Amino acid sequence: MTQRTGTGRPRAVRMSVELPLWRALTGYRVLTLGYALALFCVNYHEYAHPLGAALYMGVLTLWMLLTWNKVSAPERCTRSFLIADLSIALGGVLLSAVVDSAQRVDGGAATLPSIWTGGAVLGLAIKGGWRWAAVGSTLVAAANLVERGHPARDTVHNVLLVWVSSIAIGYIVEVARASERTLARALQIEAATRERERLARDIHDSVLQVLAMVQRRGAALGGEAAELGRLAGEQEIALRTLVAGGLVPPRGTPRQLAEDAELVRSTGTPPRLPEGPCDLGALLAPHAGAAVSYAGPGTPVLLEAAAAAELAAAVGAALDNVREHAGDGARAWILLEDEPDAVIVTVRDDGPGIAEGRLAAAEREGRMGVALSIRGRLRDLGGSAELLSVPGQGTEVELRVPRGSEAGK
Repeated sequence: MTQRTGTGRPRAVRMSVELPLWRALTGYRVLTLGYALALFCVNYHEYAHPLGAALYMGVLTLWMLLTWNKVSAPERCTRSFLIADLSIALGGVLLSAVVDSAQRVDGGAATLPSIWTGGAVLGLAIKGGWRWAAVGSTLVAAANLVERGHPARDTVHNVLLVWVSSIAIGYIVEVARASERTLARALQIEAATRERERLARDIHDSVLQVLAMVQRRGAALGGEAAELGRLAGEQEIALRTLVAGGLVPPRGTPRQLAEDAELVRSTGTPPRLPEGPCDLGALLAPHAGAAVSYAGPGTPVLLEAAAAAELAAAVGAALDNVREHAGDGARAWILLEDEPDAVIVTVRDDGPGIAEGRLAAAEREGRMGVALSIRGRLRDLGGSAELLSVPGQGTEVELRVPRGSEAGK
């Protein structure tokens, strides 16, 4: 978030869930100092050494006047300040046993800093989380037990209260910080998504239309213009793939992704995969080219890496069959569908189709491309491969992987 300064330049404004805690701590320290001073004034004549107690309260008051705003913001509350603040609190607790009478100490009289000591511990909790809070509250507990000389009931009660509350606040602060980082990341992703959508609209309205026009005019003119049109068509498809897949974080460097795309086009081998779920669309998109069109959802279609690799390999095998049997002029289309219970990939071509009985004859002759490379892979995934071919009207292969299958989990 930014604000405009008087010069017109943007100024960054820190947004933090911690700021209200720091401001509340500032108020707590001021109020508890007033409470400690009031207790001291009321019981002044009951101290064994009132001048020593007055000297400590003067030091404490001066310390507060000099550092009252130290805990109003995290950047001002340094580690050295917190250590000094805790040291003054511990010194006051231990000094109480010296300046106060033994009768008042045994009777459970408040220490010189009283509940102001809790502010020092809370500062540690907000700054460093529950671990700093545990250390600070433990030191305060030890000082209280030394001052009292024995673990009285009220002392133990107060010690446990400070210990538990400070650690709880420290833990809450850590959770709040993690939530704030998550929110900031989500806002960054949202901003990046909106910007990409804006760029996608601009690209669609300008660059893609120009490339499509060049492709059509080049095909109509023929000759060298046809080659230029073909290249424009490939770039149009590549750019559409980039725009459609832009919401998916890249899985590698640009050079690696380019090498993976070329590997898929030349050999049908799927690119290198990360561990865990990966986007199946990112594996199928590189197949797109002048003769192959790809369409899929605008959101990632996640499958485990092993299942995604097998399914992508089956698609590659289907495209290999198109290149080998449908002829040079044949076109192919890949359609990726993400349904609640299954992931479906359909590969269709406009070739001459497969004659009836041809697949069975190919298996008898030992050519197992469809039987093993396609149906075998889908069977291992717990899915199915359906092939529909009409002579003269092309071939369609539907690959289905159930969401509940072991490989697709």
